[in-house]
Amino acid sequence: MAAMAPTDGETISLAPMTGESVADCVIFPKEQSRTVRAAVLAAAGALGVAAPLVAAPSVSVPAMASAVLVGMAFAGGLLSTWSPCGYSSLCLLRPHGRYSARSLAGFTPAFALHGLGYALGAAILGGALGFAGSLIGFSGATVWALVGLGVAGLIYGAHQLGFLRVPYPQRRAQVPHDARQRFPMWFIGGLYGLSLGLNYLTYVQTPILYLVTAAAALSGEATLAIALFAVFNAGRFLPMAVNYLPVSDIAVQNWLARRQESAAMVDGALLVAGGAALLTLAAL
Repeated sequence: MAAMAPTDGETISLAPMTGESVADCVIFPKEQSRTVRAAVLAAAGALGVAAPLVAAPSVSVPAMASAVLVGMAFAGGLLSTWSPCGYSSLCLLRPHGRYSARSLAGFTPAFALHGLGYALGAAILGGALGFAGSLIGFSGATVWALVGLGVAGLIYGAHQLGFLRVPYPQRRAQVPHDARQRFPMWFIGGLYGLSLGLNYLTYVQTPILYLVTAAAALSGEATLAIALFAVFNAGRFLPMAVNYLPVSDIAVQNWLARRQESAAMVDGALLVAGGAALLTLAAL
């Protein structure tokens, strides 16, 4: 397994990359962090309640619910960059040699196939969940669907901010790193894209994935479920474009590592705000 990015000894606490051992939450070590996190939780909850109330006179409840879920899906995809697979993909799928038009051209097939893998993963996972939801009889943003999603958002937001410990079942594994010795980079790009695009074959450190999964199933429509996962996967894929810039891998990895704690804070805040917003919409 590839090593995680350097942590500067202060911002993250992750288990070694050996087997099924990926940690599911950032541990906040700073003394003042609990007070800060409590303030973030309260502010996020208040914002989540206030925003729908302000928008209610001019925007319908279904439209607001869709906006909340789509926004959370895209943000969740971006935040998944702070998972082990996000670090690994950024450092393994890079242009070879000196930065030049030729090296970027050689990198482009891997980049394109990586995106195609994400798109295929969204179609497979979203289609399956939407079809299953239609068979069960789910029909979109009902009151009870909004309540369920809202409560899940609040619980996992508190989990991500370190106030609760709740079950976080996922396959605690990374993309197959030995593939880089056996296949060309363009193939690895597609393989990684599909593995990550299916979202449950590897570990994703943001619980927003759970809300996206539940919302996709509750939609009861394959097209809507695919669209929701396409947005989530677009957020996962777009950070790979940083490899087109003349920046070193170590610079990117260090930038991510220095912001690991902040990313987890944003993750928790989004979950709390989104959960509070969905519960408010259920009451309107």
